[in-house]
Amino acid sequence: MRACVQRVTQAAVTIAGEEVGRIARGLVVLLGVAGEDTEADVLQLADKIAGLRIFNDEAGKMNLALADVGGQMLVVSQFTLLGDCSRGRRPSFVAAALPELAERLYEAFVAKVRAAGIEVATGRFRADMQVSLVNDGPVTLLLDTKQQ
Repeated sequence: MRACVQRVTQAAVTIAGEEVGRIARGLVVLLGVAGEDTEADVLQLADKIAGLRIFNDEAGKMNLALADVGGQMLVVSQFTLLGDCSRGRRPSFVAAALPELAERLYEAFVAKVRAAGIEVATGRFRADMQVSLVNDGPVTLLLDTKQQ
């Protein structure tokens, strides 16, 4: 399971001109599910991201987690994070999970983060979405459960 995590001051996701999710200060998580991912990957990644200490404390050091700052999370499914561009110019997505598995694990990720007491907004699985955000810092991190 892969995630691109961005610290933001605000973010929104729109589908066909309709805003379906919006957050203020927090994290945007673009989430990609691989074919071999399991519930264990969901638990590992949800705990890791929810606990990332990437918000500034009073001394200006990245030392606070999302809950410490009362932040929110916007989670958007992003199968293209599993794209392999090592050959040619057209990405291969064979590593991405089939939609049924990907949606189940995506929903499990969202549920796990919500269970931790974090307010979560989402996009819509398999929809063509437009995501707008104001990256704070900028701070952007790439996480992969197979590389931890």
